[in-house]
Amino acid sequence: MLGDLVAVARNRVLGGRGPRESAYASLPVRPMGTLRTRYHVSLEVLDRAGVLSTITGEFARHGVSIAAARQTGEGNGTGSARIVVVTHKAPEAALAATVDVLAGLDVVHGVHSVLRVEDLGRKGVAG
Repeated sequence: MLGDLVAVARNRVLGGRGPRESAYASLPVRPMGTLRTRYHVSLEVLDRAGVLSTITGEFARHGVSIAAARQTGEGNGTGSARIVVVTHKAPEAALAATVDVLAGLDVVHGVHSVLRVEDLGRKGVAG
């Protein structure tokens, strides 16, 4: 870390960019809400008919397209089930609004995780 500080100070004094400084450093930072990426959302829900439809309907209402969904549970309507949704690329703001609504639904016991799925630019990987 000390080496990084020395390099920054040297470049500041000499008025130049460091050898490892990116040409992207001068680009503006976009607001987080406009970031488009895929998401992995895990929910615990009431295990009864129609809950999956309610959940997916909220994604649709906020313009977040679903790439895959999986529900696991006993299927007897008396307990909880886990729903995992993987989305297509969507704006962070739309996903956040969706999760806020889902967390307030009577059929949702909890939103366990919301993870970004980063595209590494390789074919067939999270693209």
